Amino acid sequence: MKKTILTTLFLGVTFIAFAQETKTEIPQWINNLKLSGYGMLQYQAQDKYEAHDNTFNLRIARMALEGRIGKDFYWKTQIQISGNTSSVGSSPRLVDLFGEWQKYKFFMVKAGQFKRPFSFENPMHPITQGFMSYSQNIVKLVGFSDRSGEQSSNGRDIGVQVQGDFLENANGRSLLHYQIGIFNGEGINKKDADNRKDIIGGLWVMPVKGLRIGAFGWTGSHVIDGVSTPKNRYALSAEYVFSDWTLRSEYIHNQGYGSNMAAGDKADGFYALCIAPVIKQKMHLKARYDLYRDRKSWSSSKTFYEIGADYVFSKNLQLNIEYALVNDRMIGNNDKHNYNLIDVELDIRF
Repeated sequence: MKKTILTTLFLGVTFIAFAQETKTEIPQWINNLKLSGYGMLQYQAQDKYEAHDNTFNLRIARMALEGRIGKDFYWKTQIQISGNTSSVGSSPRLVDLFGEWQKYKFFMVKAGQFKRPFSFENPMHPITQGFMSYSQNIVKLVGFSDRSGEQSSNGRDIGVQVQGDFLENANGRSLLHYQIGIFNGEGINKKDADNRKDIIGGLWVMPVKGLRIGAFGWTGSHVIDGVSTPKNRYALSAEYVFSDWTLRSEYIHNQGYGSNMAAGDKADGFYALCIAPVIKQKMHLKARYDLYRDRKSWSSSKTFYEIGADYVFSKNLQLNIEYALVNDRMIGNNDKHNYNLIDVELDIRF
């Protein structure tokens, strides 16, 4: 018995020594992994003519995994679940999958599926953009519920992009930013339908801290009933963020037919917003004027006059309340263009 115990102890010590000698190192890229996510819970009510409704909704739930390989390569993947899962555009789906080489600040290369480089608002986080939804011109002309008829793609597409910052001042702050990419033109998780790529780019200047003034261009095509048709858009943008204040405005113009051919080939939209701190980094009042014209005419206009507030309980929890008076000229009854909308959202991050 004593001999057996000694033998067992000897084998145990030998095993431990061997394990220490051959210890496997964990790759650094695994140590750099970051898992995050957020959910946006919504209650919305409106008294639209012959379409009154009120409902609780899971607006968005997302989970993301990101990391670095070495110091120069960043990658990210993200999945989304929406409250309505009845169609491809709103079912659980992959929204991001890309990698970016970031060795040089003035020349970075991104490839995969990611946000289109068009407008200031499109790349913004759904919570930090500030309101109950992205502005109408972003939704209709950047690839959410797009006028072109493509599937809902959250402003994303598959392609390759280069971007960078130039002209640093004495404080090391860049004064000029550029970005340009080539994309399938079909939205997320789809191959090119007509072998004609979309080219999208933007350029903006940053003359003072927090201020940027930019212009964007987009030329490409999309398929309607088997026929490839042109799609051309441009945007003019300005934003000033200072001392927890945000002022932002963008105009977007579209030339190109959508899924509703009778609507013609012109559309445009404009918004202007202000987010003002009541308690810095804690509570804000906000207002937005949001106009979209589906046929670039006032008879096809839809305008939101919005006011609201938010309260940040912590970096992981935020409450938002908004009221909007909506004027929709596309409603058939001339006396019923106006209706009221209330939106309440609870945003949770982890």
